[in-house]
Amino acid sequence: MKFFIDTANLDQIKEAQDLGVLDGVTTNPSLMAKEGITGRNNILKHYVDICNIVDGDVSAEVIATDFEGMVKEGEELAELHPQIVVKVPMIKEGVKAIKYFTDHGIRTNCTLVFSAGQALLAAKAGATYVSPFIGRLDDISTDGLELIADIRLIYDNYGFETQILAASVRHTMHVINCAKIGADVMTGPLSSIEGLLKHPLTDIGLKQFLEDYKKGN
Repeated sequence: MKFFIDTANLDQIKEAQDLGVLDGVTTNPSLMAKEGITGRNNILKHYVDICNIVDGDVSAEVIATDFEGMVKEGEELAELHPQIVVKVPMIKEGVKAIKYFTDHGIRTNCTLVFSAGQALLAAKAGATYVSPFIGRLDDISTDGLELIADIRLIYDNYGFETQILAASVRHTMHVINCAKIGADVMTGPLSSIEGLLKHPLTDIGLKQFLEDYKKGN
């Protein structure tokens, strides 16, 4: 499973990259604003800065909601850097834009997916990634992991190459459960990745090893 980090914070991206397990980055206008990145030119520059840190794909989101606007923005984003994947919302015009980008060799990430039917449409249009938001589903007492399982079944049934990118991951168990179900990618905060490192028996064992070493020296 690929590990993406969902942030616009360059320090966190560098930290995840240095860990040696980072495969890419997802971000959006809200995360950009959180880091004080505003204005079209500054946002575009920040995407390039992110690409220069990581080796993998970087999802860059369109703001427009009409077909022509999404195509114009998406083509501009795709020209920024070879690692850019154009992030398109799951709406009717978005599906049309994904098909256009697919036909023109531009990779896409269909975002704000909350149902298996939406994921099926995205795959039919040729999306590179589809992003079901499991955390937001959990927030309204709906099982986000069940959605991942349904999409996995549908994609496997028909051999769709679209990768399932589990988004809105909130914690380490989301990561583990998505891996069990067969998500191709997860994206979440740095804490959800670093949480995989932690186990009390590891800490106890290391402490004991060090204490035993000191006794013999």
